[in-house]
Amino acid sequence: MKNLRPTSSKVLQALFNILYSVKDKSFLDLFAGTGEIGITALKKGAKDVVFVEIEKKRAEDIKRKLKKFSIQGEVHNLDAIKFLRNIDKKFDIIFADPPYDYKFYDKLIEEAMKKLNKDGIFILEHRVDKDFENYFDKRIYGDTVLTFWRKEE
Repeated sequence: MKNLRPTSSKVLQALFNILYSVKDKSFLDLFAGTGEIGITALKKGAKDVVFVEIEKKRAEDIKRKLKKFSIQGEVHNLDAIKFLRNIDKKFDIIFADPPYDYKFYDKLIEEAMKKLNKDGIFILEHRVDKDFENYFDKRIYGDTVLTFWRKEE
């Protein structure tokens, strides 16, 4: 199993402050890891959250947490890009926190943008040494960056 690098509490708090409200929004948590981002979205009123985690044990851990907190969420044990390519559903918010050595950022961004509803937001957590184009906002927290794209069609 690859090393887990959970989103820091500082970045988690900043993310939900920036989003302001996720109430009644559909939320996709890619590279879900511990599931903390998606679980927080559910606790803050997201209407539904889908978790995607390639590591089977972590996906099972997320299922256990959802049951423990008696909250509903859908968990998929799949590669993030394969999931995006094969799901028909669209989301209001997509959050992705791939491993820092991830090699497929361009494909991930492209596929995620296709799965957003109009005015939907895609947020990518990444290292400060990566830079991307066509985003509308970027926030830096130490060596961690949150980059935001909006679907405007």
